Amino acid sequence: MSSMAELSMSEFKSLVRSAMETLPDAIRPFMDNVVVEVADWADDDLLASAGFTEEEIEAGESLLGLFEPLDIPTDGIDFTDHPHKLWIFKGAHEEEFPDSTRLRTEIRKTVVHELAHHFGWTDRDLERFDANPDPFR
Repeated sequence: MSSMAELSMSEFKSLVRSAMETLPDAIRPFMDNVVVEVADWADDDLLASAGFTEEEIEAGESLLGLFEPLDIPTDGIDFTDHPHKLWIFKGAHEEEFPDSTRLRTEIRKTVVHELAHHFGWTDRDLERFDANPDPFR
């Protein structure tokens, strides 16, 4: 049995970076405008933008990750070069997955799940992937 997962921020970022580096080559050309941000927890503004109610936020609801598309009025200007953000949250992962082996798998799953939103997949599209404890085997 692996022990309680407690990672330093640099260890966590390294796991996220590793998940990004193991993505299939075929999708790399589409990743140029995606920036990956790692934080301990989603702040209230991010939770609200993700659709959480004030009550849910006050109750401590959180996110493992979030795909935040760049959404600015373009007025005919092409902003495809501006980055979309992929957020991955350390505290939420550690709280939900105390087993270190499972934690590593779930970090990778969150990266893939949030990137899938970049390609237009919905949470409903991803239900089977999310339900699989280790879709990478």
